[in-house]
Amino acid sequence: MRHILAGLVLSSTLFACAWAEQPPQIYGVNLGSWLVLEPWMLPQEWLDMGGQSCTESCWTCISTESSFAKAYPDTVDTKFAQHWDTWFTQGDVNTLKAAGINTVRVPLGYWIVEALVDRSHESYPRGGLNYLRRGLGWLKDAGIQAILDHHAAPGVQSPDQMWTGNCTTDVQFYTPYNYHRALVWTAVMTTLSHLDPNFGSVFAIEAANEPIMDAALTPNYGTFQKNFVQVMRAVELTLGISVPSSSLSLSVPASVSNNFTAALNATSSATIFSAEVQAALLEAVPILLDIAAGCGLQTIFEASPFKRSRDSLVANFIDVNWQYDNPSNPADVANGPQAYDNHLYYSFGGVAAADPKSYMTSICNLRRIQADAAVGDSPLWFGEWGLSTQFNATDEFLSEWADAQKLAYSKGAGWIVRNALARQWSYLEGLKLGFLTQDPAAFHDPNVCVPYMNSITDGASS
Repeated sequence: MRHILAGLVLSSTLFACAWAEQPPQIYGVNLGSWLVLEPWMLPQEWLDMGGQSCTESCWTCISTESSFAKAYPDTVDTKFAQHWDTWFTQGDVNTLKAAGINTVRVPLGYWIVEALVDRSHESYPRGGLNYLRRGLGWLKDAGIQAILDHHAAPGVQSPDQMWTGNCTTDVQFYTPYNYHRALVWTAVMTTLSHLDPNFGSVFAIEAANEPIMDAALTPNYGTFQKNFVQVMRAVELTLGISVPSSSLSLSVPASVSNNFTAALNATSSATIFSAEVQAALLEAVPILLDIAAGCGLQTIFEASPFKRSRDSLVANFIDVNWQYDNPSNPADVANGPQAYDNHLYYSFGGVAAADPKSYMTSICNLRRIQADAAVGDSPLWFGEWGLSTQFNATDEFLSEWADAQKLAYSKGAGWIVRNALARQWSYLEGLKLGFLTQDPAAFHDPNVCVPYMNSITDGASS
C-alpha cells in the first residue's frame, strides 16, 4: 500500500503539470460522431440518413462522410445539418456538467474549414462550423474546457478507417500538399480560438489524430510537427500573446494594430518562420475574412484592437511512443505550452490476454506515462479509452476495470473517455449502470490494483 501511494505522489509530481488554461486534472469525454461521423456509433440513424453498413471493408459502401456526400450531393448538407443539430445539444452539455466532466475533446475533419476542400475530387458536407461555434459556446458557458482534435486530416492519415472521413487505402496526408492544408487549418483554428468568443473554452489543439504507427510510412511528419507549432505561435505572437518558454519574438507594425487579418498578412513575411509556415499564414488570411463575413466577426477580425491577455494555447500531439521505426519526437519541437496524447484500447487485442486477471495486471502496472516522460513527452493525457473487453465481462468486473483505468490514467494529466455521447461505449451509460462513479475523481475501490501490482504479464509494461 505504501508503494502504491508513493507511486501516486511521484507521478503527480512528475507528470501532471498543467498549463494555465488546462484543467489541473482532466476528466473528459470525446464528442464522438458529432462533427466526424462514424456509422458504428449510430447504426440505425446512419441507415435512416441513407448510409450503408459494409459487410466487408469500409471502402466498399457508403460508410463515411465523403462517400455519403458523393452519393447524395443534393441532400448531404441538409441531412448532416439535422445530425449536427440533434447529436450534441444544450441538454447534453448540462448532463456532462452534472456528471463532473471538465473537458471535452472535439474530433474535427479538415473540411470544417470548407475552403480547404478541393471540390474537383473531394466531397464533404458543408455548414459544420456553425454547429461547432454553437457547441463550443455552450461548453464555455458551462465552464467545460475543449480540445480541438484534428481527427480527420486532409488526404487521410491512416488507411481503412471510418474516423478519417474517407475510408481508403490511398493514404496521402504525408505529402507537402496535405501538410500545407493541415497548417492552414491550424492557423484558422488558432485564430478562432483566440478571437471568436464562442471558442473561449478551447485550451488545446491536437495536430493529427493517430498517425500510422510505422514511422517509415509517415515521411517528414517531424517537419510537419515543427511547422504546426510555429503556425500556432505565429498567430499568437501576432495577437501580442506571450508564449511561455518560446524562443520566438515578433513586432507587429503599428499601422495594422487594429486589423488582425492585415497583421497576420504582415506576419506571413516574417523570416523567423519557415517558408511553409509563411505560406500557410498567407493562405489563411482570405479564409478568415470569409469566415468573419459569414459569422459576423468582421469587427473583431478587421476593425478593433486585437491585443489579447488570454494564455497561449497548448500544442497537442499523439506521443512519440505511439509510433515505431525511429519516429520523430514532438517534444523536440516544443515552443511554448505543449502536451501529449495516448490512446489505449484492450478490446482490439494486442495489449493483454483476453481474461480479467490479465487485463487488471496489465493496467495496474502500466508504464506508458513514465516511458513518455523519459523522452520529454509530458504532461500526458489519455485521450481515448473505454470499458469494452474481448470477453464477456461481469458488472462487477466492469466496475473494477473502470476504477483501474482511471487510477492508471490519473497518474498523468488525466483521461478522456471515448465517445461519451455515442449510443455505444457511453460514459453516461457507464454512470447509469454504476460502472463509473458519479464524481469522476472518485473510485469504487481505490485499492483495486493492490492484488495486481508488480505481477507482470503480456502488455503490462506497454
